[in-house]
Amino acid sequence: MATTPLSGTQNATLEATLDRLNTPSVLPNTGGLASLDAGDFLTLMTTQLQFQDPLEPASNEEMLAQMAQFTSLASNEESSATLQDISAKLDALIEAQRAAAEAAQAAAEAAAGNAGQGSANAGGTAPSAPRISVLS
Repeated sequence: MATTPLSGTQNATLEATLDRLNTPSVLPNTGGLASLDAGDFLTLMTTQLQFQDPLEPASNEEMLAQMAQFTSLASNEESSATLQDISAKLDALIEAQRAAAEAAQAAAEAAAGNAGQGSANAGGTAPSAPRISVLS
């Protein structure tokens, strides 16, 4: 399968698209309800219990539904934190891959530049490839 080289415009478009896709994404914390936590829920629930009508107290079903909603919210927050951690690790991996690609490109350009000058350096040995380390 033969490949054709990209023109300067195509290469720039491809680079811009890859940069846009590899840009880290962060969900904004909009405040308001997003800032409520378990303490706020317990405060609301105890306040509700204190001020309920003693002749018609809240039903068990309503209390269980509220507790189930709180449990679901806590689970969603934990999932969100896990996804943000995964996103941060993927961003670090993308950055490491980008650095490795740049190092490989620089090594290839250096090798192409040295091809006309011979394959041995001043010490008489072949040039060594750059070391690439992966971040974890």
